[in-house]
Amino acid sequence: MARILVIDDHDTLREGMTVTLTRAGHAVSAVRSGQDGLAAYRKAPFDLVVTDLKMDGMDGIAVTKALKAQDAAAVVMVVTAFGTIETAVQAMQEGAYDFITKPFPPEVLRAKVDKGLELASTRKQVERLTARTAAHDSDAALTHGSLVGDSEPMQKLVSQVIKVAQSDATVLVRGESGTGKELVARMLHQRSPRKDGPFVVVHCAALAETLLESELFGHERGAFTGAVKRKLGRFELADGGTLFLDEIGEIPASVQTKLLRVLQEKEIQRVGGEDTFKVDVRVVSATHRDLQAEVKAGRFREDLYYRLHIVPVVLPPLRERPEDITLLARHFVAKHAVRVNRRVAGLDDSALRALARHAWPGNVRELENVIEQALVFAEGDLLTDLDLPSHLTAHGAPRVEAGLPVLQGDRPLPDILEDLERQLIARAYEKAGGVKTETARLLGIKTSALYYKLEKYGFLPKGTPPEEP
Repeated sequence: MARILVIDDHDTLREGMTVTLTRAGHAVSAVRSGQDGLAAYRKAPFDLVVTDLKMDGMDGIAVTKALKAQDAAAVVMVVTAFGTIETAVQAMQEGAYDFITKPFPPEVLRAKVDKGLELASTRKQVERLTARTAAHDSDAALTHGSLVGDSEPMQKLVSQVIKVAQSDATVLVRGESGTGKELVARMLHQRSPRKDGPFVVVHCAALAETLLESELFGHERGAFTGAVKRKLGRFELADGGTLFLDEIGEIPASVQTKLLRVLQEKEIQRVGGEDTFKVDVRVVSATHRDLQAEVKAGRFREDLYYRLHIVPVVLPPLRERPEDITLLARHFVAKHAVRVNRRVAGLDDSALRALARHAWPGNVRELENVIEQALVFAEGDLLTDLDLPSHLTAHGAPRVEAGLPVLQGDRPLPDILEDLERQLIARAYEKAGGVKTETARLLGIKTSALYYKLEKYGFLPKGTPPEEP
Protein backbone atom coordinates (compact mmCIF):
# COMPACT_ATOMS: atom_id res chain seq x y z
CA MET A 1 0.00 0.00 0.00
CA ALA A 2 1.33 3.40 -1.01
CA ARG A 3 0.38 6.86 0.24
CA ILE A 4 -0.90 8.95 -2.70
CA LEU A 5 -1.92 12.62 -2.75
CA VAL A 6 -4.47 13.74 -5.39
CA ILE A 7 -4.74 17.50 -6.12
CA ASP A 8 -7.60 18.59 -8.40
CA ASP A 9 -10.20 21.38 -8.15
CA HIS A 10 -12.66 19.41 -10.34
CA ASP A 11 -14.80 17.44 -7.86
CA THR A 12 -15.87 14.63 -10.19
CA LEU A 13 -12.37 13.91 -11.52
CA ARG A 14 -10.81 14.15 -8.06
CA GLU A 15 -13.35 11.75 -6.58
CA GLY A 16 -13.00 9.35 -9.54
CA MET A 17 -9.20 9.13 -9.17
CA THR A 18 -9.59 8.68 -5.43
CA VAL A 19 -11.99 5.74 -5.86
CA THR A 20 -9.82 4.08 -8.55
CA LEU A 21 -6.62 4.30 -6.52
CA THR A 22 -8.30 3.29 -3.27
CA ARG A 23 -9.70 0.17 -4.95
CA ALA A 24 -6.15 -0.58 -6.10
CA GLY A 25 -5.18 -0.84 -2.44
CA HIS A 26 -3.57 2.56 -1.84
CA ALA A 27 -4.14 5.11 0.93
CA VAL A 28 -5.36 8.24 -0.87
CA SER A 29 -5.65 11.80 0.39
CA ALA A 30 -7.48 14.25 -1.91
CA VAL A 31 -7.46 18.08 -1.78
CA ARG A 32 -8.98 20.84 -3.93
CA SER A 33 -6.04 23.25 -4.34
CA GLY A 34 -2.29 23.43 -4.77
CA GLN A 35 -1.88 25.28 -1.47
CA ASP A 36 -3.77 22.53 0.40
CA GLY A 37 -1.65 19.91 -1.36
CA LEU A 38 1.62 21.53 -0.29
CA ALA A 39 0.35 21.83 3.28
CA ALA A 40 -0.59 18.12 3.32
CA TYR A 41 2.81 17.14 1.93
CA ARG A 42 4.62 19.20 4.57
CA LYS A 43 2.88 17.25 7.33
CA ALA A 44 4.01 13.89 5.96
CA PRO A 45 5.61 13.18 2.54
CA PHE A 46 3.62 11.00 0.14
CA ASP A 47 4.94 8.23 -2.10
CA LEU A 48 3.30 9.82 -5.14
CA VAL A 49 1.46 13.06 -6.02
CA VAL A 50 -1.10 13.32 -8.84
CA THR A 51 -1.96 16.94 -9.66
CA ASP A 52 -4.08 18.60 -12.30
CA LEU A 53 -2.32 21.20 -14.46
CA LYS A 54 -5.12 23.72 -14.87
CA MET A 55 -6.37 24.85 -11.46
CA ASP A 56 -7.49 28.16 -10.01
CA GLY A 57 -4.78 29.86 -7.97
CA MET A 58 -1.66 27.70 -7.95
CA ASP A 59 -1.50 25.58 -11.11
CA GLY A 60 0.14 22.18 -11.57
CA ILE A 61 3.50 23.60 -12.74
CA ALA A 62 3.77 25.78 -9.63
CA VAL A 63 2.79 22.82 -7.45
CA THR A 64 5.46 20.64 -9.09
CA LYS A 65 8.17 23.27 -8.61
CA ALA A 66 7.19 23.82 -4.96
CA LEU A 67 7.10 20.09 -4.20
CA LYS A 68 10.51 19.49 -5.76
CA ALA A 69 11.94 22.43 -3.81
CA GLN A 70 10.48 20.98 -0.63
CA ASP A 71 11.57 17.39 -1.34
CA ALA A 72 13.89 16.65 -4.25
CA ALA A 73 12.81 13.00 -4.15
CA ALA A 74 9.10 13.83 -4.60
CA VAL A 75 7.44 11.86 -7.42
CA VAL A 76 4.81 13.93 -9.27
CA MET A 77 2.47 13.05 -12.15
CA VAL A 78 0.40 15.75 -13.85
CA VAL A 79 -3.07 15.46 -15.38
CA THR A 80 -3.72 17.51 -18.51
CA ALA A 81 -6.23 17.92 -21.31
CA PHE A 82 -5.30 16.71 -24.80
CA GLY A 83 -4.75 20.23 -26.12
CA THR A 84 -2.22 21.25 -23.46
CA ILE A 85 0.42 18.54 -23.81
CA GLU A 86 3.07 21.25 -24.30
CA THR A 87 2.26 22.50 -20.81
CA ALA A 88 2.62 18.94 -19.48
CA VAL A 89 6.07 18.74 -21.06
CA GLN A 90 6.94 22.00 -19.29
CA ALA A 91 5.82 20.40 -16.01
CA MET A 92 8.11 17.45 -16.68
CA GLN A 93 10.98 19.89 -17.21
CA GLU A 94 10.20 21.20 -13.72
CA GLY A 95 10.49 17.71 -12.25
CA ALA A 96 7.28 15.77 -12.95
CA TYR A 97 8.04 12.16 -13.94
CA ASP A 98 5.08 11.68 -16.33
CA PHE A 99 1.68 13.02 -17.44
CA ILE A 100 -1.71 11.55 -18.26
CA THR A 101 -4.24 13.14 -20.64
CA LYS A 102 -7.95 13.47 -19.89
CA PRO A 103 -10.18 11.57 -20.29
CA PHE A 104 -8.49 8.30 -19.24
CA PRO A 105 -9.79 4.85 -18.27
CA PRO A 106 -9.03 3.52 -14.73
CA GLU A 107 -6.54 0.93 -15.98
CA VAL A 108 -4.36 3.62 -17.60
CA LEU A 109 -4.33 5.61 -14.34
CA ARG A 110 -3.37 2.48 -12.38
CA ALA A 111 -0.56 1.67 -14.83
CA LYS A 112 0.84 5.21 -14.70
CA VAL A 113 0.67 5.21 -10.89
CA ASP A 114 2.44 1.82 -10.68
CA LYS A 115 5.22 3.23 -12.84
CA GLY A 116 5.53 6.24 -10.55
CA LEU A 117 5.57 4.09 -7.40
CA GLU A 118 8.32 1.94 -8.87
CA LEU A 119 10.34 5.11 -9.45
CA ALA A 120 9.62 6.28 -5.89
CA SER A 121 10.81 2.94 -4.50
CA THR A 122 14.02 3.15 -6.52
CA ARG A 123 14.68 6.70 -5.32
CA LYS A 124 14.15 5.64 -1.70
CA GLN A 125 16.60 2.78 -2.11
CA VAL A 126 19.18 5.13 -3.62
CA GLU A 127 18.63 7.60 -0.76
CA ARG A 128 19.10 4.87 1.83
CA LEU A 129 22.23 3.50 0.15
CA THR A 130 23.69 6.99 -0.16
CA ALA A 131 22.99 7.74 3.48
CA ARG A 132 24.40 4.40 4.60
CA THR A 133 27.53 4.97 2.55
CA ALA A 134 27.94 8.40 4.13
CA ALA A 135 27.46 6.91 7.58
CA HIS A 136 30.04 4.23 6.78
CA ASP A 137 32.51 6.80 5.49
CA SER A 138 32.11 8.90 8.62
CA ASP A 139 33.05 5.84 10.66
CA ALA A 140 35.95 4.83 8.39
CA ALA A 141 38.47 5.12 11.21
CA LEU A 142 36.74 2.38 13.19
CA THR A 143 38.38 -1.01 13.63
CA HIS A 144 36.88 -3.80 11.55
CA GLY A 145 38.90 -6.70 12.90
CA SER A 146 37.94 -9.50 15.24
CA LEU A 147 38.57 -10.27 18.87
CA VAL A 148 42.11 -11.50 19.47
CA GLY A 149 43.16 -13.58 22.47
CA ASP A 150 43.65 -17.17 23.70
CA SER A 151 43.37 -16.46 27.42
CA GLU A 152 40.61 -18.03 29.51
CA PRO A 153 38.72 -14.72 29.92
CA MET A 154 38.70 -14.19 26.15
CA GLN A 155 37.63 -17.76 25.43
CA LYS A 156 34.68 -17.31 27.79
CA LEU A 157 33.84 -13.97 26.18
CA VAL A 158 33.90 -15.34 22.63
CA SER A 159 31.76 -18.31 23.67
CA GLN A 160 29.22 -15.95 25.24
CA VAL A 161 29.13 -13.65 22.20
CA ILE A 162 28.54 -16.58 19.83
CA LYS A 163 25.59 -17.77 21.93
CA VAL A 164 24.08 -14.31 22.37
CA ALA A 165 24.45 -13.47 18.68
CA GLN A 166 21.84 -16.03 17.65
CA SER A 167 19.12 -14.26 19.62
CA ASP A 168 17.62 -10.86 18.87
CA ALA A 169 17.95 -9.63 22.45
CA THR A 170 19.22 -6.15 23.28
CA VAL A 171 22.83 -6.31 24.51
CA LEU A 172 24.77 -3.97 26.81
CA VAL A 173 28.55 -4.26 26.43
CA ARG A 174 30.51 -3.01 29.44
CA GLY A 175 34.23 -2.49 29.76
CA GLU A 176 36.97 0.04 30.28
CA SER A 177 37.93 2.39 27.46
CA GLY A 178 40.07 0.67 24.88
CA THR A 179 38.99 -2.90 25.60
CA GLY A 180 37.27 -3.42 22.23
CA LYS A 181 33.56 -2.93 22.89
CA GLU A 182 32.83 -2.10 19.26
CA LEU A 183 34.57 -5.28 18.10
CA VAL A 184 32.18 -7.25 20.31
CA ALA A 185 29.23 -5.40 18.78
CA ARG A 186 30.48 -6.17 15.27
CA MET A 187 31.00 -9.82 16.17
CA LEU A 188 27.46 -10.00 17.55
CA HIS A 189 26.20 -8.65 14.23
CA GLN A 190 28.39 -10.84 12.01
CA ARG A 191 27.37 -14.00 13.87
CA SER A 192 23.65 -13.13 13.90
CA PRO A 193 20.84 -13.84 11.41
CA ARG A 194 21.06 -10.10 10.61
CA LYS A 195 24.60 -10.37 9.23
CA ASP A 196 23.48 -9.44 5.69
CA GLY A 197 21.79 -6.27 7.00
CA PRO A 198 23.52 -2.98 7.84
CA PHE A 199 25.72 -2.40 10.90
CA VAL A 200 25.31 1.26 11.88
CA VAL A 201 27.32 3.07 14.56
CA VAL A 202 26.42 6.14 16.63
CA HIS A 203 29.06 7.73 18.88
CA CYS A 204 26.74 9.19 21.50
CA ALA A 205 29.44 11.08 23.38
CA ALA A 206 30.64 12.92 20.27
CA LEU A 207 27.34 14.66 19.43
CA ALA A 208 25.48 17.56 21.00
CA GLU A 209 21.93 16.88 22.23
CA THR A 210 20.16 18.37 19.19
CA LEU A 211 22.49 16.65 16.74
CA LEU A 212 22.22 13.30 18.53
CA GLU A 213 18.42 13.33 18.27
CA SER A 214 18.63 14.07 14.55
CA GLU A 215 21.30 11.40 14.01
CA LEU A 216 19.24 8.75 15.78
CA PHE A 217 15.75 9.51 14.49
CA GLY A 218 16.30 11.68 11.38
CA HIS A 219 14.55 14.96 10.63
CA GLU A 220 12.18 16.53 8.15
CA ARG A 221 13.02 19.50 5.97
CA GLY A 222 12.63 22.73 7.95
CA ALA A 223 12.62 20.96 11.34
CA PHE A 224 15.31 23.36 12.56
CA THR A 225 17.74 25.93 11.21
CA GLY A 226 19.97 24.24 8.65
CA ALA A 227 17.59 21.34 7.96
CA VAL A 228 17.41 22.05 4.22
CA LYS A 229 16.23 18.56 3.30
CA ARG A 230 14.84 15.43 4.89
CA LYS A 231 17.43 13.20 6.54
CA LEU A 232 17.09 9.54 7.47
CA GLY A 233 18.13 8.70 11.02
CA ARG A 234 20.46 5.89 12.04
CA PHE A 235 17.50 3.76 13.18
CA GLU A 236 16.08 3.87 9.66
CA LEU A 237 19.49 3.20 8.13
CA ALA A 238 19.92 0.18 10.40
CA ASP A 239 16.51 -1.29 9.48
CA GLY A 240 16.94 -5.05 9.15
CA GLY A 241 20.35 -4.94 10.84
CA THR A 242 22.11 -3.81 14.01
CA LEU A 243 22.46 -0.36 15.57
CA PHE A 244 25.48 0.11 17.87
CA LEU A 245 25.11 2.94 20.40
CA ASP A 246 28.61 3.60 21.72
CA GLU A 247 28.95 5.33 25.12
CA ILE A 248 25.22 5.12 25.81
CA GLY A 249 25.83 6.50 29.30
CA GLU A 250 26.50 9.95 27.81
CA ILE A 251 23.09 10.59 26.24
CA PRO A 252 21.03 13.44 27.77
CA ALA A 253 17.72 12.88 29.58
CA SER A 254 15.53 14.13 26.71
CA VAL A 255 17.06 11.65 24.27
CA GLN A 256 16.84 8.86 26.86
CA THR A 257 13.06 9.32 26.93
CA LYS A 258 12.70 9.09 23.14
CA LEU A 259 15.10 6.15 22.93
CA LEU A 260 13.06 4.26 25.51
CA ARG A 261 9.92 4.76 23.43
CA VAL A 262 11.65 3.42 20.31
CA LEU A 263 12.83 0.32 22.17
CA GLN A 264 9.34 -0.27 23.54
CA GLU A 265 7.24 0.51 20.45
CA LYS A 266 9.72 -0.46 17.70
CA GLU A 267 8.83 2.72 15.81
CA ILE A 268 10.39 6.15 15.32
CA GLN A 269 9.27 9.68 14.57
CA ARG A 270 11.60 12.03 12.70
CA VAL A 271 12.38 15.39 14.28
CA GLY A 272 9.81 17.85 12.96
CA GLY A 273 7.63 15.06 11.58
CA GLU A 274 4.18 13.83 12.56
CA ASP A 275 4.12 10.27 11.23
CA THR A 276 5.71 7.28 12.95
CA PHE A 277 7.60 4.50 11.15
CA LYS A 278 8.11 0.89 12.19
CA VAL A 279 11.76 -0.20 12.35
CA ASP A 280 13.27 -3.66 12.68
CA VAL A 281 16.56 -3.04 14.48
CA ARG A 282 18.64 -4.92 17.02
CA VAL A 283 20.22 -2.50 19.47
CA VAL A 284 23.65 -3.15 20.98
CA SER A 285 24.92 -0.46 23.33
CA ALA A 286 28.21 0.02 25.15
CA THR A 287 29.57 2.08 28.02
CA HIS A 288 32.56 2.37 30.31
CA ARG A 289 30.35 3.92 32.98
CA ASP A 290 28.67 2.17 35.89
CA LEU A 291 25.07 2.63 34.73
CA GLN A 292 23.66 1.34 38.01
CA ALA A 293 25.47 4.16 39.79
CA GLU A 294 24.22 6.59 37.13
CA VAL A 295 20.66 5.40 37.81
CA LYS A 296 21.10 5.91 41.56
CA ALA A 297 22.46 9.40 40.91
CA GLY A 298 19.41 10.26 38.79
CA ARG A 299 21.41 10.77 35.60
CA PHE A 300 20.13 7.70 33.75
CA ARG A 301 16.59 6.38 33.49
CA GLU A 302 16.09 3.13 35.36
CA ASP A 303 13.50 1.83 32.87
CA LEU A 304 15.88 2.51 29.97
CA TYR A 305 18.71 0.78 31.83
CA TYR A 306 16.67 -2.42 32.12
CA ARG A 307 15.65 -2.20 28.46
CA LEU A 308 19.31 -2.02 27.45
CA HIS A 309 20.60 -4.49 30.04
CA ILE A 310 18.66 -7.56 28.87
CA VAL A 311 21.91 -9.38 28.05
CA PRO A 312 25.08 -7.96 29.66
CA VAL A 313 28.51 -8.68 28.16
CA VAL A 314 31.58 -7.63 30.15
CA LEU A 315 35.01 -7.20 28.51
CA PRO A 316 38.03 -7.95 30.69
CA PRO A 317 40.74 -5.26 30.79
CA LEU A 318 44.09 -6.19 29.30
CA ARG A 319 45.73 -6.39 32.73
CA GLU A 320 43.45 -9.34 33.54
CA ARG A 321 44.63 -11.30 30.51
CA PRO A 322 48.38 -10.58 30.26
CA GLU A 323 48.92 -13.85 28.36
CA ASP A 324 47.21 -12.20 25.35
CA ILE A 325 49.70 -9.31 25.13
CA THR A 326 52.16 -11.18 22.90
CA LEU A 327 49.42 -12.42 20.56
CA LEU A 328 47.91 -8.93 20.32
CA ALA A 329 51.29 -7.28 19.73
CA ARG A 330 52.07 -9.63 16.83
CA HIS A 331 48.57 -9.08 15.46
CA PHE A 332 49.06 -5.30 15.45
CA VAL A 333 52.50 -5.59 13.83
CA ALA A 334 50.95 -7.62 11.00
CA LYS A 335 48.05 -5.18 10.73
CA HIS A 336 50.07 -1.95 10.59
CA ALA A 337 53.45 -2.93 9.14
CA VAL A 338 51.99 -3.13 5.63
CA ARG A 339 51.11 0.56 5.82
CA VAL A 340 53.74 1.98 8.19
CA ASN A 341 56.94 -0.08 7.87
CA ARG A 342 56.92 -3.15 5.60
CA ARG A 343 60.40 -4.16 6.73
CA VAL A 344 59.26 -5.15 10.22
CA ALA A 345 58.16 -8.79 10.53
CA GLY A 346 57.72 -9.17 14.29
CA LEU A 347 59.06 -8.40 17.79
CA ASP A 348 62.15 -9.67 19.59
CA ASP A 349 62.22 -10.95 23.17
CA SER A 350 63.29 -7.63 24.67
CA ALA A 351 60.26 -5.88 23.20
CA LEU A 352 57.90 -8.63 24.36
CA ARG A 353 59.31 -8.49 27.90
CA ALA A 354 58.85 -4.72 28.02
CA LEU A 355 55.26 -5.04 26.81
CA ALA A 356 54.53 -7.76 29.37
CA ARG A 357 55.77 -5.56 32.24
CA HIS A 358 53.46 -2.64 31.44
CA ALA A 359 50.14 -2.23 33.29
CA TRP A 360 48.20 -1.05 30.14
CA PRO A 361 45.74 1.41 31.69
CA GLY A 362 44.58 2.23 28.14
CA ASN A 363 44.02 -1.46 27.39
CA VAL A 364 44.13 -2.89 23.85
CA ARG A 365 43.83 0.54 22.22
CA GLU A 366 46.95 1.72 24.05
CA LEU A 367 48.84 -1.40 22.96
CA GLU A 368 47.85 -0.85 19.33
CA ASN A 369 48.99 2.78 19.49
CA VAL A 370 52.33 1.72 21.02
CA ILE A 371 52.96 -0.83 18.27
CA GLU A 372 52.06 1.63 15.52
CA GLN A 373 54.35 4.27 17.02
CA ALA A 374 57.19 1.76 17.36
CA LEU A 375 56.82 0.76 13.69
CA VAL A 376 57.33 4.36 12.64
CA PHE A 377 60.78 4.53 14.28
CA ALA A 378 61.94 0.92 13.83
CA GLU A 379 65.03 0.42 11.66
CA GLY A 380 65.43 -3.35 11.82
CA ASP A 381 63.25 -6.24 10.77
CA LEU A 382 62.14 -6.88 14.37
CA LEU A 383 60.83 -4.42 16.94
CA THR A 384 63.09 -4.17 20.01
CA ASP A 385 62.62 -2.51 23.38
CA LEU A 386 64.63 0.43 21.99
CA ASP A 387 61.87 1.06 19.44
CA LEU A 388 59.16 1.27 22.10
CA PRO A 389 58.03 4.54 23.72
CA SER A 390 60.20 5.57 26.66
CA HIS A 391 57.44 5.25 29.26
CA LEU A 392 57.45 1.48 28.73
CA THR A 393 61.15 1.11 29.48
CA ALA A 394 61.90 3.99 31.89
CA HIS A 395 62.81 2.82 35.41
CA GLY A 396 60.17 4.98 37.04
CA ALA A 397 57.26 3.51 35.08
CA PRO A 398 54.83 1.16 36.84
CA ARG A 399 55.48 -2.35 35.58
CA VAL A 400 53.78 -5.68 36.07
CA GLU A 401 55.17 -9.10 35.27
CA ALA A 402 53.14 -12.24 36.00
CA GLY A 403 50.94 -10.09 38.25
CA LEU A 404 53.79 -8.69 40.36
CA PRO A 405 55.93 -5.55 40.10
CA VAL A 406 59.51 -5.88 38.93
CA LEU A 407 61.99 -5.20 41.69
CA GLN A 408 64.21 -2.25 40.82
CA GLY A 409 67.02 -0.89 42.94
CA ASP A 410 65.98 2.74 42.67
CA ARG A 411 62.37 2.12 43.79
CA PRO A 412 61.78 1.72 47.54
CA LEU A 413 59.66 -1.17 48.75
CA PRO A 414 56.77 1.04 50.02
CA ASP A 415 56.37 2.52 46.53
CA ILE A 416 56.29 -0.93 44.94
CA LEU A 417 53.73 -2.20 47.48
CA GLU A 418 51.57 0.90 46.99
CA ASP A 419 51.61 0.39 43.24
CA LEU A 420 50.62 -3.25 43.65
CA GLU A 421 47.80 -2.31 46.05
CA ARG A 422 46.45 0.22 43.58
CA GLN A 423 46.40 -2.38 40.79
CA LEU A 424 44.70 -5.01 42.97
CA ILE A 425 42.01 -2.52 44.00
CA ALA A 426 41.48 -1.55 40.36
CA ARG A 427 41.00 -5.19 39.37
CA ALA A 428 38.55 -5.89 42.19
CA TYR A 429 36.63 -2.66 41.51
CA GLU A 430 36.23 -3.61 37.83
CA LYS A 431 35.27 -7.22 38.63
CA ALA A 432 32.61 -6.00 41.06
CA GLY A 433 31.17 -3.67 38.44
CA GLY A 434 31.89 -0.61 40.59
CA VAL A 435 29.84 -1.91 43.55
CA LYS A 436 31.79 -0.87 46.65
CA THR A 437 30.50 -3.51 49.07
CA GLU A 438 31.32 -6.30 46.61
CA THR A 439 34.76 -4.78 45.97
CA ALA A 440 35.47 -4.77 49.72
CA ARG A 441 34.35 -8.40 49.97
CA LEU A 442 36.64 -9.48 47.14
CA LEU A 443 39.58 -7.71 48.79
CA GLY A 444 38.70 -8.97 52.28
CA ILE A 445 38.65 -5.50 53.85
CA LYS A 446 36.03 -3.30 55.47
CA THR A 447 33.97 -1.00 53.27
CA SER A 448 35.18 2.04 55.25
CA ALA A 449 38.80 1.07 54.52
CA LEU A 450 37.95 0.60 50.84
CA TYR A 451 36.52 4.13 50.59
CA TYR A 452 39.72 5.53 52.06
CA LYS A 453 41.83 3.68 49.50
CA LEU A 454 39.54 4.52 46.56
CA GLU A 455 39.89 8.22 47.43
CA LYS A 456 43.62 7.84 47.99
CA TYR A 457 44.23 6.37 44.53
CA GLY A 458 41.82 8.70 42.72
CA PHE A 459 39.03 6.21 41.96
CA LEU A 460 36.59 8.44 43.86
CA PRO A 461 36.58 12.19 44.59
CA LYS A 462 37.41 13.24 48.11
CA GLY A 463 34.48 13.17 50.53
CA THR A 464 32.34 10.71 48.56
CA PRO A 465 29.54 9.49 50.89
CA PRO A 466 29.39 5.71 51.46
CA GLU A 467 26.77 3.64 49.62
CA GLU A 468 23.56 2.96 51.47
CA PRO A 469 23.16 -0.72 52.34
